[in-house]
Amino acid sequence: MAETDSKSSPSVTSAAVPPAPKVEAPRDVANKSDKDHLLRAIRMSLDIESATVRTNTQHFNKSRYRAVANLPDYDDLKDEARRIKDESIANLPDLIQTLKNSVRARSGHVFVANTAADACRYILDVCRWRAAKMVVKGKSMTSEEIHLNNTLEGDGIEVVESDLAEFILQLAGEQPSHILAPALHYSRERITALFKRKFDTNLPLDTGEELTFFARQILRQKFLHADVGVTGANLIAADTGTLMLVESEGNIRLSSFAPPVHIAIAGIEKIIPTREEMAPFLELLSISATGQSMSVYTSFISPPLLDPPFAMPSKPLKQREFHLVLIDNGRLKMRDDPVFHEALNCIRCGACLNSCANFQTVGGHAFGGETYSGGIGGSWEAWTSKLENARFSELCTGCTRCVQNCPVRIDIPWLNANLGSRLNQLEPSSMTKSLLGSMTDADPVDRTAPVSKVFFGNYHYFAKWGARFPSMANSVDAGRAPSTRIDSKDDEGNTSTTRSMMEKWFNVDRRRTLPPFPKHTFVQEADSITPPSSKGREIKVVIFADAFTNYGMTSRGVATLKVLREMGADVVVSECVPEGRAAMSQGMIATAKQHARLATRKLDPHVSDGRDIVVVEPSSLSMFRRDFARLLDSKDRYERFRSRAYEPVEYVVKILRKTGRKPHEVFDISKSKVGHRLFYHAHCQQKTIGAAEATVLLLTGIGFDVVTSNVECCGMAGSFGYKKDFYDLSLAVGADLFGQVVQQDRDGGARQLIASGTSCTEQLHAGFERKILHPMELLLTLIEPQKESDKAAKDAEDAEVEADLESLKRSKREASKS
Repeated sequence: MAETDSKSSPSVTSAAVPPAPKVEAPRDVANKSDKDHLLRAIRMSLDIESATVRTNTQHFNKSRYRAVANLPDYDDLKDEARRIKDESIANLPDLIQTLKNSVRARSGHVFVANTAADACRYILDVCRWRAAKMVVKGKSMTSEEIHLNNTLEGDGIEVVESDLAEFILQLAGEQPSHILAPALHYSRERITALFKRKFDTNLPLDTGEELTFFARQILRQKFLHADVGVTGANLIAADTGTLMLVESEGNIRLSSFAPPVHIAIAGIEKIIPTREEMAPFLELLSISATGQSMSVYTSFISPPLLDPPFAMPSKPLKQREFHLVLIDNGRLKMRDDPVFHEALNCIRCGACLNSCANFQTVGGHAFGGETYSGGIGGSWEAWTSKLENARFSELCTGCTRCVQNCPVRIDIPWLNANLGSRLNQLEPSSMTKSLLGSMTDADPVDRTAPVSKVFFGNYHYFAKWGARFPSMANSVDAGRAPSTRIDSKDDEGNTSTTRSMMEKWFNVDRRRTLPPFPKHTFVQEADSITPPSSKGREIKVVIFADAFTNYGMTSRGVATLKVLREMGADVVVSECVPEGRAAMSQGMIATAKQHARLATRKLDPHVSDGRDIVVVEPSSLSMFRRDFARLLDSKDRYERFRSRAYEPVEYVVKILRKTGRKPHEVFDISKSKVGHRLFYHAHCQQKTIGAAEATVLLLTGIGFDVVTSNVECCGMAGSFGYKKDFYDLSLAVGADLFGQVVQQDRDGGARQLIASGTSCTEQLHAGFERKILHPMELLLTLIEPQKESDKAAKDAEDAEVEADLESLKRSKREASKS
C-alpha cells in the first residue's frame, strides 16, 4: 500500500466521512399539515424522546388508576361535570355577557378576542400602556395557541416562563410535548446538559433537587422585577368572575400576585355559570391528570384584587390592575359544529394522552401539532388553526382506551374518525380512486380518500377475492426475509415484487407478515358441519361472521360454533358482511354507515327469531356496543343490536349461569394440551366495552394460572400496524407487551399465549412466532364432545317423543269431532 502524505491526510479523511446527520428539532416538524413532517417527527421521537415519555406517561396513568379506584363517586362526578359543561357550552353567548358584566362591575377589564391576533394585540397594548419591560408567565396552553411570546418579544419585552417545564422548553426553543407536563420528554440528564449549555455555572446539577433549586433562584428574581403577570385559567365562574387556577409549583400564584398587572387568558369554553359548580372539576382535574387527590396549589381569584401592591425598593409602587382576555379563535364555530362541539368539554387534564399507547411511545412532538397534542389535540388544532394541521390525529388508532378515562366523557376516537373523514375530503380526486371506490362499493363521499385508505377500509372486498384463490393470494408472502421476531436483526422484509408493489400502492409494509388465507372461510366451514337437532335447545344464537374471522382466523370461529353447540345452544352462522369497523378506522364514515346498515339488515331476521348475537372479533363487537350508536339511524335500532351482542367467552359464562353449572363441570383442565400456565392479552376495545373480564374469570375458574397483560394496547391496531408509515411505531408500542411476555417466560418457563383479537394475535406473532390461541380454541379442547352414538340416540328419542305427541294430537282431534 502506498504511503500517504501526512499533510494531505486531514482532507482525505474529511472527504471520506459523511457529514453528521442534522438532528431534528421539534419546532421543525411541529406543523403536521405536511405528512412528511409527521413521519419525521415520529422518527425523531422514537430516536430521542420515547423512553422518557413512556416512563412519565405510564407513571401518571398508573397513579390515576389507583386514585380513581379509591373514589367511590367517580362516575357520578363525571356525569355532573359533563352536565355542567354541556349546559355551559349550550348557553355560552349568555355566559360570556354575564361574565363581562361581573368582572367590569368589580373594576376589572374584559376583552373578548375573536382571533389570536386580536388577543395578542390587546395584551401588547396593555403592556405598552404600562411601559412593561418584563412579563412573567404561568403555564398557559392558550397563550401557546395565540403565540403570545413571539408578539411580546418582537416588541422588545422580555418574557419569562415561570413554570419549570415551560422554563426548560423556553431555553430549548421547543413547543410543549404534553398538555399538562410540557417537558415530559426531557430526562434529568438532558435538563442538566441544557442548563449547563445555557448558563455559566460550575454547579453539578446532578439531581432533581439541584436543578429545581437552580431554576428557582433564577425565576425568583424575575417574579420580583416583573411588570406584568400572565396566567391562564382552569375555569371561570360567570356569576362572580372567579378564576380557578390549579398548579403544582406555586408559580401561577406568584405570577398573578407579585406583578402589579395580572392578565388572565382563557378560551371562552372555560366559562361555567357559578363558582359552586367548580366543585366536581376540582375533584376530577388532579386525579385525572396525575393521580393526586388534590393539586398542591389551588387558587380562586375574584376581582377586584384588594391585596396591597408590591414593588422592589428600586421600583415605583403601582396600583393593581386585572385584565381578562377571553379568546374565541374558532371556538364559536366549533360550538356550532354537530360533531366537534363535544371537544369544548375538554378540561385539559391530559388523561387521554397518558392512557394512549401511541402517545406513551412518542409523546406530543409526534402525536401533536404546534400547540395541542394527543387524541383530543387534533380537534383543537383543527379549529384553532386549520384542518390540515390536525393530520397527526391519524395516530389515533380508535383503540378507545381514552374513552373511559376522560373525566367529561368525550368520545375522542369518534372526533378523530371525523377529522379523518374531513381530511379525506380535502384530498384531490383521481381516476384510480374513483375506480377503486366504485369497485369496492365505497360511498361516493369517501372516494377521494387516499388509495391505501380505500384498500384498508374495504378489507372485506379484497379478502373475499383472496379467499377464493387462497394459494395464489398466499404466494404473495412467499419471499419473506428470515424473521420478524423481536430478537431478529433483519429489517429487510419481504423482497417479492408483489409485496414491493403493495407497499408502494397501498402502504402495506413489506416487513409485516401477512396472515394466510384459509382453504375454506368460516362460513364455508360452518356449512360443512352438520348441526345437531335444535329440538329442546332454548338458547338460540347467531354468530356474526365478521370479515376478520371469516377470511382470516377461521379456527376461532369454528371453535366458538362447536363450544356453544356442545353447551346446548342452537347456533347458526350469519352471512359474512362488513359491519363498518375497517371503513371507520380510515375515516370513511359514510361507508361505515353503509356497512353498519347492511350488517344489521342481515341480522334482523335472526334477532326477530329470538337469537342473541355472538361476535368473535372484539373490534367488530365494539361496533355493536358502541359505534352503532353513531352509525345507525335511530337509538332504538342501536339498542336492538347492542343489547343482544356478546363476546364468545362472555356468552359461555352466560350459559353457565343460566344452566347453573360450574366452569370445571363443563371444561376439564386435565385435557389441556398446553399446560396450566397462560398469558392472556385482551383486545383494547374489548376492555373498553367491559368484555374482557369474563375470560379471566372463566379460565381461572377452570383452574388455569392466568397472567394478564397490563398494556393499554398492543400497538397493532388492525391496519395501523400494517402501514409502512406506522410500522416502526407499531412495533415500538408492542415492545411493552413483548417485554411482559419475556419476563413471564423468565419467571417460570414459557406460558401459552392467549389473545382475543385478530390484530393482537398478529402482533404477538410478529414478536415471537409462537402459537397463539383464542380462548374459545382452548375451551374446545377442554369440553367433552357428545359422542355421535349419543347424539343419534338422542335424536331418535326426540323423534319418538315427537311421534307420540303427534299421535296424541290426532286422537284429541278425532275425539273432538265425534
